[in-house]
Amino acid sequence: MTTWKRVAGITLAASAAAAALLGGAAVYIGVYDVSATSQHTAFVYHLLETSLRRSVKLRTSGMEVPALDDRDRIINGFRHFRAQCVQCHGAPGVAPQPFALGLTPAPASLVDAARHWPAAEVYWIVRNGIKMSGMPAWQYRLSDDEIWDVVAFMKVLPALSPADYAMWSDEHAPLPARDETPPASAPEPRLGDAAAGRKALQQYVCVTCHAIPGIVGANKHVGPPLAGIADRQYIAGVLPNTPANMLRWLRDPTKVDPLSAMPDLGVSEQDAQDIAAFLYTLRDGE
Repeated sequence: MTTWKRVAGITLAASAAAAALLGGAAVYIGVYDVSATSQHTAFVYHLLETSLRRSVKLRTSGMEVPALDDRDRIINGFRHFRAQCVQCHGAPGVAPQPFALGLTPAPASLVDAARHWPAAEVYWIVRNGIKMSGMPAWQYRLSDDEIWDVVAFMKVLPALSPADYAMWSDEHAPLPARDETPPASAPEPRLGDAAAGRKALQQYVCVTCHAIPGIVGANKHVGPPLAGIADRQYIAGVLPNTPANMLRWLRDPTKVDPLSAMPDLGVSEQDAQDIAAFLYTLRDGE
């Protein structure tokens, strides 16, 4: 290696080390303002935006998009948009709710989103959410067909004026209360998948109350740690620890124990199967 290449390599390595050291010092000292009243710097915002676009593009390559022009699908998508999306993103002539006004980064207006994001990418974002943005993953609350319905509505959203949106709101009744009873023709849940259960634990905010091995979350907890739960004799101190009882507890804890502080989180049967599969991997000493 020539001298100049050696010098250049040492200089780059030293510069990278110095940058990492300065960045670590800034984090430790608290220099970076994490308040939601202080916007990201232009560099940080650009970095996050580029990361978002490239990440979504990579994960939607080759995704098959269903037909989205069906009138009923669009109307159903509008109903879900009005029930779940407008609170943060607003709509033509409709402001976001007050809580959304305090989010940083601010939730994007979706009126123009369909012009800049392909349908597959919109679907992926709605289904999986975006970390550190306030955008939730809807796959645990909406079916894939319902998410595609939302995408179908977003295709026509740019053409709606405030008067058009108000007319749609008058013409189309809100969504009825969701019936959690599965239809008679619903397929049987597959066997529990521990990897899927690990993801579901985060989506049902279990980590906000319990310390769970392998799940990153808050350091303060109001419920017992779940390490070793597979080896415990009882669930919540009231139920013999069997797979069937674990599913009962996950799906309707207050029915099992009316005095329990654990709320009913609307865990679906399949998600309960997956969560139980993961919990039974948590054994003492592992």
